[in-house]
This record gives sequence, C-alpha cells and structure tokens, in this order.
Amino acid sequence: MNTTSSASREALQEKFLKLVTSETFLYTIKRISQAILTLFLASALSFIIIQLAPGDYVDTLRQNPKISPERIEELKQQFGLNRSWAEQYFLWLWRIFTRGDFGNSFVYQRSVASLIGERVAATLLLAFASLLFTWAIAIPLGIIAAVKQNNLTDRILQVLSYAGQGFPSFITALLLLIFAQMTTPLFPVGGMTSINHADLSLFGKILDIGWHMILPTVALSITSFAGLQRITRGELLDVLRQDYIQTARAKGLPENKVIYVHALRNAINPLITLLGFELASLLSGAFIAEFFFNWPGLGRLTLQAVQAQDLYLLMSSLVMGAVLLILGNLIADILLKVADPRIRLENLN
Repeated sequence: MNTTSSASREALQEKFLKLVTSETFLYTIKRISQAILTLFLASALSFIIIQLAPGDYVDTLRQNPKISPERIEELKQQFGLNRSWAEQYFLWLWRIFTRGDFGNSFVYQRSVASLIGERVAATLLLAFASLLFTWAIAIPLGIIAAVKQNNLTDRILQVLSYAGQGFPSFITALLLLIFAQMTTPLFPVGGMTSINHADLSLFGKILDIGWHMILPTVALSITSFAGLQRITRGELLDVLRQDYIQTARAKGLPENKVIYVHALRNAINPLITLLGFELASLLSGAFIAEFFFNWPGLGRLTLQAVQAQDLYLLMSSLVMGAVLLILGNLIADILLKVADPRIRLENLN
C-alpha cells in the first residue's frame, strides 16, 4: 500500500513539475507579468486624460439651485475629489490591491465592481456571438473566393467584402434599425430581453435573448466579416501557390484534401494571430451596437460614465477593456501553438 501511494505521489509530482516547466505555462506567467505593467501604464494614462477634461462630477451638480455649496463640498470630500490627481489615483490603486475595491460610482451610488459585473457578461455574450458568426461565414466564403479566383463568384464576394468594409458601423446599425421597423414585429430592437422574460422557461429565456441578439450581432459583425473574408482569401491564395501544394496535386491527391488538409492548415495561422485583435475590435465596436440597440452592456455603461464624469466607474471600465484585450491576445497565441506545434511561443513577442 505504501509503495503504491509513494508511486502515485511521485507520478503527481512529475506531472506537476512537467506542467510548471512547460513552454505554455512559462509563457503564460511571462505574459501575465507583462500585463500587470501594461495595465498600470494604461490606467495611469487613462486617469491623466480623464483629469485633463474640464470640470468634474460635482460641477454638473452646481447647476442645480437646490444643492447648496456646502453640500457640494461635502460630496467632493466624500468622493475624494478635493485631493490632488496623484492622491486620487494612488488611493484608488491601493484600494484595488489591498481590498479589491474599485470604488463607488458617483451616479449609481453602488460598487463599481458590481456594476461592471452586471454589464460585462452582456458585452462578452454579444462579442463572442459576433466572433462565432463572423468566423463561421467569413472563412468558408474566403476559401470559396480563393478556390474560384477571378470567377464570377469571386468577384461578387469581393464586391460584398469591399462594401462591408466601406460601411461605418453606425450606418450599418441605422440601416438595420430601419429594416427592423419595416419588418416589425419580427425583430426586437431594444434591450436584451422581452417584458415577459421572467415568466419563460429556461429554454424560452435562451431563445428570447438569442432573438434580441440577432440585429446587434449582425451590426457588430459586418465590418469584421468583410475584412476576415479578404484576409482568408489572400492567405489561402499565397499558400496555394507554394511548391509543396503543386507537388501534392502532381501526386494525384484529391483537390479537397489539398485545400482543406494541406493548404488551409498553413493559411489558418495568420488568422489565429488576428483573433486577439479581432476580440478587441469587437469590444470597441460593441459601444455602437449597444447604443443603437439599447443593449445593456459595458459600452453603454462606459458612455454614461463619460457623460457624467463618473471617475471610478470610467476608470474601471477602461481597465476592464484593457484586460479583455490582453486576454484575447494571450488566447490567440496559445491557440496558435495548438494549431501548429512547430511554433515557439517565445518567438511570438
């Protein structure tokens, strides 16, 4: 029994040692260390830019004759706005590191962490739905365009791609709103759920949210779809011109195997690299989709914080956006390693 237990313990120790010394684990630790410094610099820069804007939250309250100057001073002391910029920033950082406290929202009079926690899930849901929708359509169409290069199908897809990239996101959102108005009540255009959402079954609630996601997802995906389709076409065409592809064809391999096994496997690497940047662009583009379709996400919350100069809510929202960008790039790097084991992660920086 003791021998078996000792052998199991040694096996676990060996697996643990192998894990912590693996290239992926060491690379992840390195990127997390870099991320901490990046977040510090990003938060400091964001804080300075916010403070350079004229006025602050209590300046808007001074316009209300019902609020006395004494009450204004009390609020400034309560929110710490009577301190210097450096004091406000470092006290905010100190609360985060010691207590995990991101401060309270001036407008909502609630914890910033709870507000962001409620909204970030909705933004991520919209962003990932758009990502899946974009990749599921753009990559197959890019492959078709490359295989049928200079044919009528390729030309039509190129026109659609250029048109999609040429339309600004807010124009696309407006056109979808007009379309929704013309086809009412087929597509909902406001909020994330229906009025009777609480009374629905679990499956009904999922369908209800999915129904409300259709138009914002399409609005968020159009530009990304157009760019990804063109990149897929270009990368696949470059690979199809390589000598080893010609050799594979000369050996009599089926064309589908040449394209989907040999060519696409090498063409997919640059697309995976773009994944992290794609997630970041979707998160920034979500601001427009959330605004036009009244989607209760992080974008609308950040916009409200900017308008009200809600300092700690705005700072935390910007930092959360930076965290999501860093995570997106880290996931893309790891997926690239999984897709092509020959790649060394340390060479990706």
